[in-house]
Amino acid sequence: MEPVLLKEGIYWVGAIDWDMQYFHGPVYKTHRGTTYNSYLIVDEKVTLVDAVYAPFAGEMVERIRKIIDPARIDYIVVNHLETDHTGALPEVMKLAPKAKIFCTARCKAGLEKHYYGNWDYEVVKTGSELALGRRTLSFIEAPMLHWPDSMFTYVQEDALLMPNDAFGQHLASAFRFDDEVETDLIMEEASRYYANILYPLSKLVLKKLDEVAGLGIPISMIAPSHGVIWRKNPGRIIEAYRRWASGEWLPRAVVVYDTMWGSTAAMARSIIEGLAAEKVDARLVKISIRDLNHIFTELLEARLLVVGSPTVNRSHLSVLSPFLDELTGLKPVNRLGAAFGSYGWSRGAVKAMEGKLEAAGLTLAGEGLELLWVPDEAGLESCREWGRVLARKVKEQG
Repeated sequence: MEPVLLKEGIYWVGAIDWDMQYFHGPVYKTHRGTTYNSYLIVDEKVTLVDAVYAPFAGEMVERIRKIIDPARIDYIVVNHLETDHTGALPEVMKLAPKAKIFCTARCKAGLEKHYYGNWDYEVVKTGSELALGRRTLSFIEAPMLHWPDSMFTYVQEDALLMPNDAFGQHLASAFRFDDEVETDLIMEEASRYYANILYPLSKLVLKKLDEVAGLGIPISMIAPSHGVIWRKNPGRIIEAYRRWASGEWLPRAVVVYDTMWGSTAAMARSIIEGLAAEKVDARLVKISIRDLNHIFTELLEARLLVVGSPTVNRSHLSVLSPFLDELTGLKPVNRLGAAFGSYGWSRGAVKAMEGKLEAAGLTLAGEGLELLWVPDEAGLESCREWGRVLARKVKEQG
């Protein structure tokens, strides 16, 4: 693929990873691959903004060669030190050994420990500027969005924001811009990205959105580090982030369960019927056959999470543990929770699940539901009624 022109003298020189299937470990499955976006600004001073993952260094360098000799790179801006954005940095520095690196203090410390290069650094803060000639870059620190070292780079004359991991998606595509790819597909992957990466940082996201808005800077284009570049409607993803970070929700429920011999599954289906009877859109997910990141994405805009399991060894099935543990780390904003399950010799699953829901910051919508052994028709009707009660709780909270 050729370099792609964003603005006059500004090019995408990144790489497309069609085969990426996992990110940040086994939980986040990226079935649609990803991109590593790197940007070259050709001015009186030639500047590379972010690099790519190390296995794609050759691709990035070849795209740069189609524009300039890499030895001409004067400055390298590192918005975030994680290796999917800096893995190719040692190769670039071999080709442009006199290039100066601009980054935050924490990024500098991290780069030194990652690559041990004797490189020339300049530490920047919010408000720092870098004159390139006809253009000026300004920097905005963004700690914990999503690492302590993160920052945004803004090209003043082009109203171009390069926010690294913010506003991105794990989406491999032959096209680089939002008006070239199906909007629903982009937003699906953008919401999946937020739910699995930025959800626990929602308060900080809101604060940073307000800070950037307070700067009064126009934004004509957003060029993130993953996925497509927002040139047609950058405001769409900004408003989506504000909505997600604020904890806004739809009257929707996600019922996540697993079962041993079918009793809890029967309860789950009846609960769904009760929710639907009250006009609450409900999604049923058997956790042993679905990706966890799919569930977290569903929960991003759903008001209610219902979890179900039979009691085993006085607790829930172990297959739910990774989900509940991850949920505790993500800490969904402004959400309700409830738990149900069947039991035999002893109880315990519902209480254990409720404890983990509360630890994740969810508010219990009511008392949990437990049924002994195999539910009869009366038991299934109690599940339907429990679902109807939960649905009314969802709507009351609106």
